[in-house]
Amino acid sequence: MAIIALVSAKGSPGVTTSALAAALSWHRRLVLAECDPAGGSILAGYLGGALDGPRGIGELAVGELRDGNLDTAFWSQLVDLDAPKRERLLLPGVVDPAQAGSVTPLWQRFADFFAGLEQGLPPYDVLVDCGRLQVAGPPWPVLRAAAVVLLVTRAQLPDLSATRATIRAVERDLAEHRVPPGALRLLVVGDGHGNSEISKALRVPVIARLPYDPRTAAVLSLGGTVRAGRPLMRAAGALEVPIRALLERRRARLAWPVPQTTPQAPVAQEAPHVS
Repeated sequence: MAIIALVSAKGSPGVTTSALAAALSWHRRLVLAECDPAGGSILAGYLGGALDGPRGIGELAVGELRDGNLDTAFWSQLVDLDAPKRERLLLPGVVDPAQAGSVTPLWQRFADFFAGLEQGLPPYDVLVDCGRLQVAGPPWPVLRAAAVVLLVTRAQLPDLSATRATIRAVERDLAEHRVPPGALRLLVVGDGHGNSEISKALRVPVIARLPYDPRTAAVLSLGGTVRAGRPLMRAAGALEVPIRALLERRRARLAWPVPQTTPQAPVAQEAPHVS
């Protein structure tokens, strides 16, 4: 499915929680990549900091700058969220702010690499948590390479006001880099204004809405047992359908080629049991 990027305007509308909920509900093989320059939170939160040793995009960046070894090192830096199936893999984000300086110059390299994962054997979709755009060194190349960009926003007026400016910034950047239109959609979180009202006001379609479910959000943020029947997980599980439909429409309109698979041998560390 290529790259699906999630990004927010400001504040905490739930980008990481939404991305993790979707990843744990995804029906195809998936890599969830934490590309928020402000730092990743899933290792310390949902996984409880239980992994030994450094792991993730920061380590990849240091190795790539030193040895140019991204192609060979990538799979060893992943965490298997559904071990031993290797169907839902996590690339943790930076945990040391000093690592952000190593990652920023490599956003284009990572974007190109992520785009190639749908051609692997087996192929992987890539869900990217890009965090907020109002930070130093945002991952613009990843957004430009994404087949679908989901701007996560709450449905209250202050959030929608901030989102409006971010929409224009994203649209302007994509247009300047000659990215075909139609990738941007809104992912609305929680109660507030209706989807049609939001779409009309912001002039961007709402692809889906995730419900206010603080109990599940707390588990995804702090660890615990994820229950598939909870409202947030049910809605996240359904999110793949409209995303795939949008991608297929874009492929047909832009005459994108159907991915051809090439051999890869993914190896990922097993995630610790979270209870």
